[in-house]
Amino acid sequence: MLRTAPLAFGFLLLLALGGPASGASRARAPFISEIRDAATFSAYAHPVETDDVGKFLIDLKSDAIYFFDVNLYRLHQDFVSKVILRHKMSPEERTEYFKNYSAEKPNYILGYITHHRGAKRWTFSFWESDRIRPADVRRARERLLKSFFVKDVAFRPESTAQESLLDELKDIPTVTSDVLYKEADYRPFNVGKALGRLRIVPPGTPYESLFFEPDDIVVLQESYPDLPPVAGVLSTRFSTPLSHVNLRARAWGIPNATLKDAATRYVALDGQFVRLEVRNQSHVLRPATEQELTAWKQAREAARKVLVPEADLTVRELRSLNAMRARDARLFGTKASNLGEIIQARLKGVFVPDGFGIPFVFYVEHLKRNGIDTELEAMLADPQFQKDAKVRRERLEAFRARITAAPIDSALLEQVEAQINGSLGGKGVFVRSSTNAEDLKGFNGAGLYDTVPNVVGREALGAAIKQVWASLWNFHAVEERTRFGIEPRSVFSGVLVQTGVNATAAGVLVTKNLYDPSDNHTYTINAKRGLGLSVVSGVTVPEQILYDIKYPGARVLSRSDDATMLVFDAQGGIKEVPTASAAPVLSEARARDLSLAAAKLTKVFPTAGPLDIEWVLEGEKIWIVQARPFIEGGS
Repeated sequence: MLRTAPLAFGFLLLLALGGPASGASRARAPFISEIRDAATFSAYAHPVETDDVGKFLIDLKSDAIYFFDVNLYRLHQDFVSKVILRHKMSPEERTEYFKNYSAEKPNYILGYITHHRGAKRWTFSFWESDRIRPADVRRARERLLKSFFVKDVAFRPESTAQESLLDELKDIPTVTSDVLYKEADYRPFNVGKALGRLRIVPPGTPYESLFFEPDDIVVLQESYPDLPPVAGVLSTRFSTPLSHVNLRARAWGIPNATLKDAATRYVALDGQFVRLEVRNQSHVLRPATEQELTAWKQAREAARKVLVPEADLTVRELRSLNAMRARDARLFGTKASNLGEIIQARLKGVFVPDGFGIPFVFYVEHLKRNGIDTELEAMLADPQFQKDAKVRRERLEAFRARITAAPIDSALLEQVEAQINGSLGGKGVFVRSSTNAEDLKGFNGAGLYDTVPNVVGREALGAAIKQVWASLWNFHAVEERTRFGIEPRSVFSGVLVQTGVNATAAGVLVTKNLYDPSDNHTYTINAKRGLGLSVVSGVTVPEQILYDIKYPGARVLSRSDDATMLVFDAQGGIKEVPTASAAPVLSEARARDLSLAAAKLTKVFPTAGPLDIEWVLEGEKIWIVQARPFIEGGS
């Protein structure tokens, strides 16, 4: 058993006195037995985005409570070892210590207390893998009521298993992370500073009508699937860090946050040049000074440049993913070649849908055969196209229409159809982009190009291939590549054709904790039921889970609020149907299996940094449909 060493007299005296009166004292004790005010709590807590997180320990033998300084002792285990035991734990003591996360706790209740600034609430909670029982939850709250200045502190379950206790805890205040996430009036997604002209977009503005300049700071009152390059973003509606708009902002390195009252609070500044600073727990938006504007314009001249793989137009074969490696990005694009690398790695429990690639040369020949290549040159050289975003959008729309209206090479279509009927079993396929300007370190191109799901039949197949080729010239794709300094004549479109997986759930996993940069062993997962094509659209909030791969456990941040999901239509394409269940999308076991699969993928791409992985579940089988570097500003 754990043997408690005698505490130093000074520590005992501080406990008896209740510790310092406020957080201002530099000589504060490493722990106290009572927190009397918010200042003291802040001194002993650690900020994590919009929350302040503190920790407490209850000795089950003596009923003593310890609020310890998390800036000195990051883990409960550190505090027990250094302060209570006063020596490094032996292997036997470590085993005994970790029993305190089981239902039968021999020594301690190990808890967290959090001030949710955005939602203006206080909660107490336990590690997501703690199998705590209702009786110990009540005991923790009763002890907090005697020693903590906030009396309406509510129990917040961190996992599905803890959520199952709520029916037995109706006698105490409770709140879920899902409710807190959606109640918060402020949430930062990318901290930073920017200067630009404030543009408040009226509610109801269609996505197709969004025209911005690169130096605009925009206030959005609707959820949009994407956004052209801007200087900063404030949204009045919540999404998640993995929506396309938020991924864009992170890749661009611009300040981005949700602020529910942004449109009304800053209406007087609409159209003016302002300075926006997004911080973890607050923001500042004010008129910019002339000196700031001058310095900002000078700094912007040092633009980032991304080099794309030089295209090889000599290969005409349709190549199976099984035969692809990373070097084939010059022929088939990086999406297809990355999947080839995953297949070659032969990872246990990780599957990639069968497929093949159509090389760049067929895209080039389609343009040349129909005279579209000369139209492209004329468009790119037009000064009006270069300087006017509205002209660019209109010209690009007409250009894409030329690509899709032109007849496709019948010989190519016969080859593709034969390959589908042969190696892919003649089932419905996903026709996906695979360009040389995506999935790169420094530019992942997430959401820029088109995917056509569940394509059935020769006519639909030809139309889908041309749509994917044309999507190379989507307005947002052109704007994004321009921001990253990518030469437009250097980009080429391949096509990835894959067997469709009629997913029961799908989503995105990033091998990084997007809410706490100091945590290097937790992954961020977004999930929805069905095909999950809207996971990154930002229109609705998906299920969000943080999974700790070092100390296994799933922490639930939000639940999916979708009433419908997307499934295959037997006639081809997809259809929307009511969700089949109100149960969580991901069980803890599913979150664990996904995270373990993702950890294996980091070994396949060891130099990529954090990975952005798209996955689907078919029952309990994990399919990986994309893996690329996760891009952040400056990376």
